[in-house]
Amino acid sequence: MSLHLASLTLSHFRSHKRAALDLDARPVALFGPNGAGKTNLLEAVSLFSPGRGMRRASAQDIARRPEALGWKVTGDLVTPGTAHEVAFTSEEGQPRQVRIDEKIAPQTALARLARVLWLVPSMDRLWIEGAEGRRRFLDRMALSFFPAHGEASLDYEKAMRDRNRLLKDQVRDAAWYRALEAQMARAGSEIHANRRKTLVRIDAAQDGAETAFPAAALTLVQTEGDMPEDEAALREALTESRARDLAAGRTLVGPHRADLHGVFAAKGVAASDSSTGEQKALLISLILANARALADDIGAAPILLLDEVSAHLDAGRRASLYEEIVALGAQAWMTGTGPELFEDLGDRAQRFDVTETGGVSEVTRQ
Repeated sequence: MSLHLASLTLSHFRSHKRAALDLDARPVALFGPNGAGKTNLLEAVSLFSPGRGMRRASAQDIARRPEALGWKVTGDLVTPGTAHEVAFTSEEGQPRQVRIDEKIAPQTALARLARVLWLVPSMDRLWIEGAEGRRRFLDRMALSFFPAHGEASLDYEKAMRDRNRLLKDQVRDAAWYRALEAQMARAGSEIHANRRKTLVRIDAAQDGAETAFPAAALTLVQTEGDMPEDEAALREALTESRARDLAAGRTLVGPHRADLHGVFAAKGVAASDSSTGEQKALLISLILANARALADDIGAAPILLLDEVSAHLDAGRRASLYEEIVALGAQAWMTGTGPELFEDLGDRAQRFDVTETGGVSEVTRQ
C-alpha cells in the first residue's frame, strides 16, 4: 500500500513549458544546476495538498513568463486502494481550479486524498524568526492527520477578519460580536485540539525511533496569556476581551496567538539557540516523525518534498536519511546539484536530469 504520483505533467508552469514524468512509487531524485527548474517541479507536487503550495504563490505568479497564458498541472495520484486523476488549472491569472476525476472540487477535498509534507531552504530559519511561520509548520502537520483542520482554519480566519473589521470601525453592537465569536470559538477550539493531538502523535513517533536525527521536544505556547481549552471557554474569553480588543483594533485571544517552542531534547537546549546544523537536523527529524506517524495512522507514508536537503548533510547523515525514506516506503522528491548526491540510493530511486536553455526547463529521465 503506497501513496504516490504515477505521473506528473506541467504546462506553462514557472520555467517549464512542458514536462511529463512517468513515475513509480520509489523516491525521485532531481539533479541539475541551480536555476534549472528542479524546485518548480517540487512546487507543482505541493499543489496536491490544500493551500497555496510550498511557495505560497498566487496563481498569477506561477504562470510562465513572458507568455502568461495560464498554466496546468495534472497527475495520476495513487492512494491506498484507489487512484485519482487530479488537475489544477489557471487561465490568465485567475484563481486556480481543482478537478478530481474530471469534477470540480474544493481545495479542502485534497486533504482527504493526499498527504504531502515538505522541507525547503526557506524553513531553515523557522526557529529564529516569527511565530507565524512556526504556526504554519504546526498546522501543516495537523492537516496531515486531520483533513478537516484546513476547513476549521479557514472558518476561523474568516470570522476573525470580520470581527477585526468591527473592532477597527469601533462598532459596539454586541449581537454582531456574539455571532462571530460563536464561529471563532467553534473553529478555534477545534484548531487548538488538533494541534495538541498532533504534538502527542509527533512525540510518540520520535520516542524510541531508530534514526540518525535528533529528537525535538515540542510545546504549544501562547504569545500572551493562556489559550482557553474548549469552545465555551474560548467564547467567554472573546466576550471578556472585547474592550481590550476595541482599544487594540484586533483580536488578542485565540489560536492565532499560539507559538511552537522546540527543544533539542538530548541537550536540553532551545532549538532557537542550537547551531544552524542542529536546527536543520531537528526539522528533518520532525518531518520524518510526521511521516512515520502518518504511515501508522493511514497505512501509507506521505509524499515528501525535500529541496536541497542532501547538500546540507554529511555523507553519513545523507545515507541515513535515504535509508529511512526507503524504509518508510515514501515517494520522496529530492533535489540536488549533481547525481553524486544520490549515489547511496542506487536503484532504489528514479532519477531525472533537469536542465535549462534559453529560459526553458527540460526534464530527462536517467
